[in-house]
Amino acid sequence: MIKIKIITQNKVVFEGEADSFYTDTKDGRIGILPNHIPLTSVLEIGVTKIVTGNEPVYVTTMGGIMHFRDNHAVILTDIAELGSDIDEMRAHEAMKRAKAKIQSHSDKLSVLKAQVALKKAIARISATRKYY
Repeated sequence: MIKIKIITQNKVVFEGEADSFYTDTKDGRIGILPNHIPLTSVLEIGVTKIVTGNEPVYVTTMGGIMHFRDNHAVILTDIAELGSDIDEMRAHEAMKRAKAKIQSHSDKLSVLKAQVALKKAIARISATRKYY
């Protein structure tokens, strides 16, 4: 079993045991099983899927770092939300706003901010619908 903890600066979003977990890193999606070699990785905006038995838990992880060693995983991130706590309609509205901002071709900084907002909205929708 893996002991996993997902922490933001304000709270512990998830703490428990898992058979495995999967997360989005800057180098792509990775899966961690018990007894994996030690690993530290920079996370991308995405979803972390925690598998225990037949009931996966989905958590948005908005960047951060993941450290794994001796079957203990810690994810430090600025923002994390359990998929079950996310308002899917609100996430869809945020996605529409971000797409409209990108299509408006305003200044480069605004477009970059909108692209990040779009990634966050997609991660939230994915976590609520359990797409992974």
